[in-house]
Amino acid sequence: MQRRHFVLRIHFTTADLERIRFAPTVGVAAETCYALETVTGRRPRVSHETHAGRRDREADTRPLTSLLEGGGIGPDLLALAGDTPFIDHAVDNLLQVSDSRWQAEFRNITVRRRYVSWAHTVATGRLKERQELVAALRACHRLLVAPSWNRARSELVVTSTRHSDLMLGGGVDAFFRELEPKLIRWRRPVLEASYPRQVEVRLQGRGLVITPTLFAGNAVSFLWDPLDITQAPRLTVPAVHGTPTAPGSAGSEGAPASLGALLGRTRAAALRETVEGASTTELARKLGMSVAAASQHTAILRNARLITTSRRGGSVLHLITPLGVALLGGGTPPTPGAPDNPTRRGPRA
Repeated sequence: MQRRHFVLRIHFTTADLERIRFAPTVGVAAETCYALETVTGRRPRVSHETHAGRRDREADTRPLTSLLEGGGIGPDLLALAGDTPFIDHAVDNLLQVSDSRWQAEFRNITVRRRYVSWAHTVATGRLKERQELVAALRACHRLLVAPSWNRARSELVVTSTRHSDLMLGGGVDAFFRELEPKLIRWRRPVLEASYPRQVEVRLQGRGLVITPTLFAGNAVSFLWDPLDITQAPRLTVPAVHGTPTAPGSAGSEGAPASLGALLGRTRAAALRETVEGASTTELARKLGMSVAAASQHTAILRNARLITTSRRGGSVLHLITPLGVALLGGGTPPTPGAPDNPTRRGPRA
């Protein structure tokens, strides 16, 4: 029997094309789910190194893996955990999701028959079951993602910067033609990609956020949040594999000195500390200054679009943007005013 070919078709209006943005990651929780799907065979394997889970850890990971083996719709951890690159922050977000939001996300997932009872229990959103799921997420992250995550994050940021540069240099048509020619076909105003099922999407002026992934295999995904239709959906695409052009890598030896002359040595040092993410208190400690002084430096870097700042519980997290990475020597900076690192979107279509 001939296999049916399904296509994702995204329809753009002029307003949508003007609202294309870029984000460097879907978050560590979503990437962990992608890695799990690759290991369990739901996604094509990729050349990026992963570490398959050992059988003696199966009991630790089963509360999560059981929810991803149904071959259909799984839980969307991007919508629940956000796009934070830090597993601790992702876990905090999961534990703080409202019961109604949690239940709406888990209500329609597809699982194997023997896991239906567990899926129904998880869907209640009770603390005990959340803690079991969170423990499984941590175990899966430790086995599959953590060994290469620092390098992966740098690669994702550089890839997102490359996407921004391509859009700024050649416009929308050139960008979509060159983005992933083996996976995506651009016929203005419609973007087409091979997909597990037939999907027609009309963005209706919301725009689109384009995000690279490293553990999602050689495939695209369309992510959206049906509970917040005002937010722009995301299109994920495979990151370019190979040696990441990260700050401090070959070809950027001159960046630190020139950056110090541009920003001042203290502020340049603060920017470098945000590559892995840092709170204001951490910056103050690492740079040997008061918290108030560190806050002033981060405000200036944020206003220059070199970092983003987001609240995580009782503290804030400062994280470098693609423009900041470019300034450190990781790529060509986009033009001033280019959007950076939007947060939180949702479920796969």
